[in-house]
Amino acid sequence: MQLAFQQALQQLAQPANRTALTQLNRGVEREGLRITSNGHLAQTEHPKALGSTLTHPYITTDYAENLLEFITPVAQSIEQTLAQLNDIHSYTYQHLGDELLWPLSMPCVVGAAADIQIARYGSSHSGRMKTLYRRGLTNRYGGAMQIIAGVHYNFSLPTALWQSLANLQQQTADTDFISAGYLGLIRNYKRVCWLIPYLFGASPALCQSFFQHTNTTIELEKHATGTLYRPFGTSLRMSDLGYTNKEQADLNISYNSISEYVAGLRSAISTPSKQYAAIGVKVGDDYRQLNSNILQIENEFYSTIRPKRVTAAGETPTQALERAGIEYIEVRALDVNPFSAIGITAEQIRLLDILLLYCVLQPSPAMSKSEQQQTESNFNRVVLDGRNPRLTLVCGDQQRPLADWLEELFADFQDIARALDAAHGADAYTQVIASQYRAVLNPELTLSGQLMRALTDQGIDNSQLGLELACRYRQQLQQPLRYYSQAQFEHWSALSLQQQQQREVQDQHSRFDEYLQEYFRKARCASPECR
Repeated sequence: MQLAFQQALQQLAQPANRTALTQLNRGVEREGLRITSNGHLAQTEHPKALGSTLTHPYITTDYAENLLEFITPVAQSIEQTLAQLNDIHSYTYQHLGDELLWPLSMPCVVGAAADIQIARYGSSHSGRMKTLYRRGLTNRYGGAMQIIAGVHYNFSLPTALWQSLANLQQQTADTDFISAGYLGLIRNYKRVCWLIPYLFGASPALCQSFFQHTNTTIELEKHATGTLYRPFGTSLRMSDLGYTNKEQADLNISYNSISEYVAGLRSAISTPSKQYAAIGVKVGDDYRQLNSNILQIENEFYSTIRPKRVTAAGETPTQALERAGIEYIEVRALDVNPFSAIGITAEQIRLLDILLLYCVLQPSPAMSKSEQQQTESNFNRVVLDGRNPRLTLVCGDQQRPLADWLEELFADFQDIARALDAAHGADAYTQVIASQYRAVLNPELTLSGQLMRALTDQGIDNSQLGLELACRYRQQLQQPLRYYSQAQFEHWSALSLQQQQQREVQDQHSRFDEYLQEYFRKARCASPECR
């Protein structure tokens, strides 16, 4: 296998492919809570000056009315992506008044459950459906879980790189080849994605006020400051305190082919759940959830990575994959980086580039149900105890020291970093490997280790640290826009409000019940003719 990896890497490192290596496509989605100046959840509506959360291309909300989500368009330059994200933050701060953006994944002070307000998207059918979906999440899992913030990293290879890899295998870089390549990436990612919470997990601690809204069995300790934490924890956000769904544990969605992946998700959105049926769907005139199936819609499937394609009008995500294959992948295991004003750094992006190229280049055999369960167990071990120097992970039928596995990965990463640096005519990628390798040698240099050290050295609790960082970043982000213009943001906001209004006018002549029935009829259908 190592020989095959080296051959693939040598193919990409050829001078003819160097330009293509500079054309990796990226995008970032960063979530962040709006909070008051004293560190509590903001109770205000989404600022109208930021446009419509239903139709704005770059500024929206996730679960809650105060859980902002910032989205950058596809770009091939890391610096461009970060400049875009920086401008979105800066423009948003112009319209937040005294409010702040919470810089941590785990929430700020959470009072009563009623303080968590579901996001509102207007009276159009699509807007009502988005709000109802979130109401279903509340009834299924509770609202507190849904106000945890993360960062998603979207990534794709240019066609020229797929063509080069296809040539190596004497194949054609058609849709089937590219989709198979992305699925191979996903399987390998699942085998080693524990690396992400190890290096970049930044939620080893949480506020006691959040803990009262959970029913977890995870054992936490109380810090001298009163904060709850896991001694060797890395990312409590990715534990069953956060984005997990016990009902989904037995789904075993396969990534061995698009047809298996689609069939698994389609089954989940069609299979009734006794647990969720007890909630009720429509009681009188009151909707409580979209349906009582294991998943209301495909987006409810919580995974550390997703195969994606931009959907056409009226399509579900899986129908888009069936129509034209995988276009890009979405990495969903990243915590918000508390040491960055915008939640992610160039160094993190470069390490992710290296990791994902490693996952593309390594041979990727089909993954059995038992191996998939093994990968999830490894991920959970690192989430809860990743900084334990004696931690072992399961590799085949053996227990392997985490430190040993990290050493092997970084040796391969070094070769990929050199190829990327040769393409860019710089040394930024090898510098990232050198910097992150220090965290391999010393787990306390990881983001979770740094956060715990900040709590201890400063003698403050998690909430106070978050508030201090939020105030600091507010000052940093009050600066002139660097990539976009004020006029562009104002245009997007006005246009999005107009588009929302148009949808609401159009939908006045039909019933919401009929809209939902038609949506799920199409969602269950594999044939393009019935969409």
